[in-house]
Amino acid sequence: MVNRKVNFNPGPAAIPLEVLKIAQEELLDFQNSGMSILETSHRAKEFEAVNDAAIALVHELFGLGSDYHVLFVGGGASMQFALVPMNFANDQTVAYIDTGEFANKAMKEAQAVAKVHVAFSSKEEKYRRVPKMNEIKFPQDAAYLHLCTNNTIEGTQFWELPDTGNVPLIADMSSDIASRRIDFKKFSLIYAGAQKNLGPAGVALVIVRDDFLAKAKKTLPVIMNYKTYADNKSLYNTPPVFAVYIMKLVLEWIKGKGGLAGVEKINEAKKNLLYGAIDANADYYKGAADKACRSWMNVTLRLPTEELENKFIADAKSEGLLGIKGHRSVGGIRVSMYNAVSLEAIRVLTDFMKQFHKKN
Repeated sequence: MVNRKVNFNPGPAAIPLEVLKIAQEELLDFQNSGMSILETSHRAKEFEAVNDAAIALVHELFGLGSDYHVLFVGGGASMQFALVPMNFANDQTVAYIDTGEFANKAMKEAQAVAKVHVAFSSKEEKYRRVPKMNEIKFPQDAAYLHLCTNNTIEGTQFWELPDTGNVPLIADMSSDIASRRIDFKKFSLIYAGAQKNLGPAGVALVIVRDDFLAKAKKTLPVIMNYKTYADNKSLYNTPPVFAVYIMKLVLEWIKGKGGLAGVEKINEAKKNLLYGAIDANADYYKGAADKACRSWMNVTLRLPTEELENKFIADAKSEGLLGIKGHRSVGGIRVSMYNAVSLEAIRVLTDFMKQFHKKN
């Protein structure tokens, strides 16, 4: 393990070392089956047990009742951008909150199949913030209101959720799922790509409530209908078996940390440490997001010049700190500190930041 680096990649992202070790130990012979989980049939009792355990852990950790279905769907969150309006627009207006590149992509996919109302947009402000609740405007007969709870590229996050009344609330939680306590019952549907906080790329977690699922369009192709996944426990066709297996291990790891309350406590400490280092040198390290909207998962910042930013990235890499280059659309620095990134890793980074400032 001496060659392990500190992984700040935004996704695919860090996976807990404890989880990787379990997967390594079980890789060749999964639970005395005589074969790898990578080779196991999705109809075999061994994988059905994995699938059932993962579903049960989501219910337990998120405090969901029996009226919620837990689905494992291929295509990542980007596939859900299309499947959500295809399933639930039903010739009604759909409303979207536009707070970042991925929120905007979801909205554009909806525009291909439905009439879209823009409930709020911070695009003209370069997506530096999310809205105040009184800024969100949407029709009361909308099929749903969609938001992205954490904006991975821009480094902003919702800390308050809109009261939508009778309008179903839908969220893309790809980059902050399972990172803190939240009232998940406020949502009619949640989806999240696994590759940030839940495991490897290849599967999206979808959580949908019974009463909303009943509204799904009946005339869609079977594989595009969320009801197909719900009726078959996501086993209608071959699921991403290995990705679901790793997700189950990650969920067990989260439970072992004290559940969402436990990981939230660690994530808050990480946030305080890194933003404290930025604010202590605000003339040098300039946060890119408005302070009231700062993300705990993706910290975005700029240095005085692009030359210094490039040197910062290169020097960090030489110190074993990887994945901190900002998204190509915005530049700068981005530190992604999902659940699997330890508090000690943030200490190493902030020490590096202090030394870099002194030298440059």
